[in-house]
Amino acid sequence: MKKLVIWLLVLGIFGAGGAYAWQVYRARTKPDASSYRTAAVRRADIVSSISATGTIVPEDVVDVGAQVNGQVASFGLGKDGKPVDYRSEVDEGMVLAKIDDALFKADVSTAEAQLSQAKAQVMVAEANRAQAQAKLDQAERDWARAQKLGQSKAISQADFDAAKSSYEQGTANIALSDASIAQAKASVAIAEASLLRARRNLAYCTISSPVSGVVIDRRVEIGQTVVASLNAPSLFLLAKDLTKMKVLVQVNEADVGHVIPGRPVTFSVDAFPGETFKGEVRKVRLNATMTQNVVTYTAEIVTDNPDRKLLPYLTANVRFVVDEARNALAVPNAALRWAPSAGTPAAAPNASGPPAAGNSSAPAPGANAPPAGGENARGGANAGQGNRGQGGRRGNREGGESAAPRSERPAERKGTVWVYEDGNIRPVEVRVGISDGLMTAIESTEIQEGELVVVGEVVAGAPTSSTTNPFAPPNPFGGGRGGGGGGGRR
Repeated sequence: MKKLVIWLLVLGIFGAGGAYAWQVYRARTKPDASSYRTAAVRRADIVSSISATGTIVPEDVVDVGAQVNGQVASFGLGKDGKPVDYRSEVDEGMVLAKIDDALFKADVSTAEAQLSQAKAQVMVAEANRAQAQAKLDQAERDWARAQKLGQSKAISQADFDAAKSSYEQGTANIALSDASIAQAKASVAIAEASLLRARRNLAYCTISSPVSGVVIDRRVEIGQTVVASLNAPSLFLLAKDLTKMKVLVQVNEADVGHVIPGRPVTFSVDAFPGETFKGEVRKVRLNATMTQNVVTYTAEIVTDNPDRKLLPYLTANVRFVVDEARNALAVPNAALRWAPSAGTPAAAPNASGPPAAGNSSAPAPGANAPPAGGENARGGANAGQGNRGQGGRRGNREGGESAAPRSERPAERKGTVWVYEDGNIRPVEVRVGISDGLMTAIESTEIQEGELVVVGEVVAGAPTSSTTNPFAPPNPFGGGRGGGGGGGRR
């Protein structure tokens, strides 16, 4: 009896072990079941744009300098009655600063004295001419008398020759006196020019505002020595009108063809988060710059600043509107990239996408999307915006190739999305429109708003650990940050 019990126990143990081994074997050899990550087709406003970074500057800026050397003696008074400083408002002709003018006043006094001396020389030359004229008149009478007496031999030949010589000398002295007068008058003109120069240099000691505006920068202090050499030193920087501003934006050469004068532009500044400002493209400058083999062009954007909220030299995050589609059918970009692998079985949809009709089922186990950049990601909602910038200065096209203007867009592109219906998927060919980097506008008669499209799949049991990209934008269709569209790669 005991042996029978022992044999039964042994058989039971072996049977249990065999059953366990069979279950393990079945579990290991059982094919994995896939589940799809889906998102609903919905209506959306798609705006294709180019992103770039620029600097806000006033439209008209005047650099006020100095043409003379000297120490800054004092500052003028602004419209508020206070000494001119940063943000002081001034009118045209107001005194901004004064340079020590002691030496220049001395130069004016010297020039005035030289002018008086030159005028006196003119008077002396005129008096000498009058004296020479009197002598010429006497010599002319003596010569006339000698000519009459010489015919009758009443005077000697020596007296005749002396009278003739005196007449000729008098004539020459008159010419010499006229030359002296001209020379003296030229000296007066030189003295007058020197006096004018000295007085102008003295006037330059007073720095006046050439325009009405606001002082953006004051670059000198009282007592500082100003030295004017080949380039005039800059003392003040004035903005004529802070209600009119412009943004200088560096645009990449690949995107400059889409920056067209007259097109609307939106931009934001970090000083006022959440607020959007509007502008318009004025022109694209032709003088390109090259940095590390990257060619960029400067685009000018004009904007109104009636409340003077925008300050000079703020950094602007500019968005050039290239094309837009209003109330268009749209799908995530991942839906156009995803294609099923061979032999993928249909599974229940994973409701990790945005809420939509028909997509309210609970997520399948293990269907959570890994973060962007993981090896298990298949598809994903992010389009992978191409950052073409260097240091935040180059253009960032949002939307890829389909972002060309309607008049310049190439032939319509076609794509395929996979629609999920009752546990099965079917391909639908669509015409691809513009994209904003996350969503793409589509046109098709076989797909309706609210239908589910597949953006990725998750393989049961696949590892989901991956590296998170901290710079990727949030994914509105689930899966954390970035373009992770699904689970394990099949």
